[in-house]
Parts: sequence; C-alpha cells; structure tokens
Amino acid sequence: MKPALLEKIRIGLRVRLDRLAKAAFDAHAAATDPGSKAEGKYDTRSLEASYLAAGQARQVDELAASVRIFETLACLPEFAMEDSIDAGALVEIELHGESCHMLLVPAAGGMVIEEQGLEITLLTPASELYQKLLGMRVGDSLEDPALRVTEVS
Repeated sequence: MKPALLEKIRIGLRVRLDRLAKAAFDAHAAATDPGSKAEGKYDTRSLEASYLAAGQARQVDELAASVRIFETLACLPEFAMEDSIDAGALVEIELHGESCHMLLVPAAGGMVIEEQGLEITLLTPASELYQKLLGMRVGDSLEDPALRVTEVS
C-alpha cells in the first residue's frame, strides 16, 4: 500500500502547488496593477494585495519544498506488527474510541490521503502526535490524547 500512498501524495502535492502558484501569480498581478493604486490615505487595497501576494509566495515555496522531498523519496520502510513506530510507519490508532490511520512522513503534515477505503492523515516531526507516537508499539496507549496503537505497518 505504501507505494500507492507515496504516488497519491506526490500527485496531491503537485495539484495543490499548481493551484497555489496560480493564485499567487494572480495576487501578485493584483498587487502590482496600476488600478490598485491607493486613491486616498485610507485606501489600503494595494497594501493588502501585496501582503496577500507575499504570503502566498511563501506558501508556494513551502509546498514546492514538500514536492521536492516526496519526489526524491524512493520508498517508505515496511514495519512488522511488533516493530516500534518510527519515520515512515503507517499507524492505526484508536483515538477517543474511533479508528484513525496516520502516516509518519517528513513533510506535508495535515494532508489526508484516501487509500483502500481508509483516510490516512500525514504527520510530520513538527506534530506533537508524531513525537508521542515515536517508539510506541502495538498495544501501547497514551492518556493525553487518549489513544491506543492497534496496528503498525
């Protein structure tokens, strides 16, 4: 399943990058358009447009870095059920009585991928949950948040 997950992540990131790059281009065009020039001292349209363009450009850079990471990532390691959780693990947890699937990856945290009828949330090292899951094994549990590891692959 992991090769298919990697491909879906790559495709999803490229689609997001294309969409965000177009939005950033449009925001830049609006910020530099002569028609957005301030018409008075309280008219902040061009300033707001420039802030938007700068923020979107920063997001494009971050997303492009994620794309590069996943383009160079050849594969994710396989784990046996008795292995402890580490980077690349696909983990099933029971969180507040509900089954959830998490994939520990280097970038694109928060992205949700559907595969074989499962919704899999990507976790990165910046995530507190990622850090808490590291080293856990099937059957281990936490109190905060209340979770139990039910599968590692």
